[in-house]
Amino acid sequence: MPTKKVKMGKKVEDSISLNKFISSQGVCSRREADELIEAGRVTINGRPASKGNRVFAEDKVKVDDEPIYSKPRPLYIAFHKPKGLVSTTDPKEKSNIVNYINHKDRLFPIGRLDKDSEGLIFLTNDGDIVNKILRAGNNHDKEYIVTVKQEITGEFLSKMRNGVRIMGTVTKKCKVTHINKYAFKIVLTQGLNRQIRKMCKVLRYDVTKLKRVRIMNVSLKNLKLGMWRNLTTLEMDEIQNMLRGSSNTQEASKDHNKYSVRNKLRPKQKTSKYNRGKKQQ
Repeated sequence: MPTKKVKMGKKVEDSISLNKFISSQGVCSRREADELIEAGRVTINGRPASKGNRVFAEDKVKVDDEPIYSKPRPLYIAFHKPKGLVSTTDPKEKSNIVNYINHKDRLFPIGRLDKDSEGLIFLTNDGDIVNKILRAGNNHDKEYIVTVKQEITGEFLSKMRNGVRIMGTVTKKCKVTHINKYAFKIVLTQGLNRQIRKMCKVLRYDVTKLKRVRIMNVSLKNLKLGMWRNLTTLEMDEIQNMLRGSSNTQEASKDHNKYSVRNKLRPKQKTSKYNRGKKQQ
């Protein structure tokens, strides 16, 4: 186990763990911060950092030689993601969701919505809220409308409700509502990789369209495809009430897709290497 390195003459209670500091600035989760540190991509006051380091108020922390500035005001947006966009901040991915939105502030997605799907996804610069929402144990609803190629039967709906074996586990029981011959509504509290598509595939059904219409208390409503809006104060108050008592530790949901580490760290730095070649909306 690494030892906690504390500067001589300074009290540990006046500092914060390095991974927590990086996460609190909205860069990524604590677990991903540890990965950055282990990869040698983090420095404190110009010196390579290591797991267990602590950060004091006057310290200068950099990731990939880009300084982490004071935490900006928290932003929370709802976005109607079109099919074809990838829920990542990776600049190597030309169709990444952040380039498409082209927000003036640095944002990253909370969770994922796969490239072939459309619908509601949250983006934020608040690292603390991400783990709370994503932890599977918190049982936060996500509602989808799914269209399939084959005609839906009662047996299919029953199996979807009661759990399907995928990826070496059985999915949690969930609410499934029949809409018509080829469409149904499903409410999940899990976030397994491409979960609905894999459940359908096991039951020999082909998904032709998948749309997420609600996350927790926020619905897609009249938000048009490709558009985004700020979450309202009322919506955020309700979300915070739902999250009360939820853990915000570095252990995010084990069954959810890891969201990518934000690479754009310098605020309002239009000439940053991370912003070069950025597409306009």
